[in-house]
Amino acid sequence: MSRRKKKEEEHDNSERWLLSYADFITLLMIFFVVMYAMSRMDQGKSTELKHSISAEFGAIFDDNGGEKPVDMGVETASEQPLVQANPQTGENEEGATLSEFEKEEQVKELIDEYIAENSLSDDITTSIETRGLVVSFNGSMFFESGEAEIKSEQIPSLVEVAKLLNQPFLQQSYIRVEGYTDNVPMKNEEYDSNWDLSVMRASNVAKAIIDQSGIDPTKVSAVGYGEYRPTGDNKTSEGRAQNRRVDILILNSEFNETEI
Repeated sequence: MSRRKKKEEEHDNSERWLLSYADFITLLMIFFVVMYAMSRMDQGKSTELKHSISAEFGAIFDDNGGEKPVDMGVETASEQPLVQANPQTGENEEGATLSEFEKEEQVKELIDEYIAENSLSDDITTSIETRGLVVSFNGSMFFESGEAEIKSEQIPSLVEVAKLLNQPFLQQSYIRVEGYTDNVPMKNEEYDSNWDLSVMRASNVAKAIIDQSGIDPTKVSAVGYGEYRPTGDNKTSEGRAQNRRVDILILNSEFNETEI
């Protein structure tokens, strides 16, 4: 009895390798199916997918609630080739309508060119977020400390950028002008708080781009967040300077209901 048991234990199944081989073939087939599906995916949808993944998962929040970008290995807008669109229709050379992200990407490229040509990279920045295209203006560039009137010498730069935003294929998009400040308490004869100041700065920028850039006023709103949505560290002078800003947001249509 013991000899028979020992003989059975020593039996070698020479066909077990077929299980591993079958698993390998299955995985290989799945890989090629996925690769084929990706090759057939619409380029615009593929770009939007990359953007959404980058925007949703490619940022962490600092102690003040501001976002810090994190490299997720996803191709960024600046690394992707610019898709040229007809300025009237928003269609590419093949007659296909560009995705919303591709339109935002093209306008961003135009503004970045203007910024580079006029050496304004320290004062104006652009980014594409989940909520839309954001053009951020350094507060000290446009305003004196504690004031909301736009410096007269800076109005031409604001107007030129706004004209670039006023593309025919984006004219159905809503525009939100957002004012922000640092957390240094302020109170003067005109404004009781940073909140009041941020609202008036946003309002004055909105009025300027409507009056001088031809932007439809029914598509524009102005809001102020004061010190309560910082992107920089208010404990440092650099961070406070970063927080003193006015953003012009071309809102993604996904959020249109928030403006209606």
